[in-house]
Amino acid sequence: MNIKKNFRAVLKELSDNENRINEKDWNVFIEKILKSRHVFITGKGRSGLIASAFANRLLHLGISVSVVGEITTPHTQNGDLLIVVSGSGNTSSLLELVKIAKENEIKTVLITSNSSSKIGGLVDQTLILSGTSSKSEKTSSSLSIQPMGTSFEQLVFLIFDSLVLSIMDFKHMTSDMMFLNHANLE
Repeated sequence: MNIKKNFRAVLKELSDNENRINEKDWNVFIEKILKSRHVFITGKGRSGLIASAFANRLLHLGISVSVVGEITTPHTQNGDLLIVVSGSGNTSSLLELVKIAKENEIKTVLITSNSSSKIGGLVDQTLILSGTSSKSEKTSSSLSIQPMGTSFEQLVFLIFDSLVLSIMDFKHMTSDMMFLNHANLE
């Protein structure tokens, strides 16, 4: 077994993909989050888990946020934002959520690895990450040694953590300040 070799290969792959991140587009995304009355976030499978982790950090940053499908998710209102994380950008249940959001005039953002996705054709902003998904197009620049959608999922997790640092800086927040929003009934 060659765990360290695999680890280095994964880190190189992530580092190579970092060069394809359009910082301007991600800054626009941060502005949308900060200007939103309430942020709704969703995804399916591992993408959904990463979306939930980001929602948790947004909560710690003092941003009003809900994970779609949780029993405490409120009704949408004007000024809200729906963030969808989907490697393929074609997941039918997520496509339906975007349609509902658009009918209710909610701003929408898709984070995907598929530049020609069905959801991407409906949302206000599409953010492309180069990591592969098992259901996205395969190009020479998106090939991964990792199985299925792992590289996309890792990129989303890391970009979300990078956004958290940017929002912390913008809001002049420290980790200690964020901890005041951390659950105490655990």
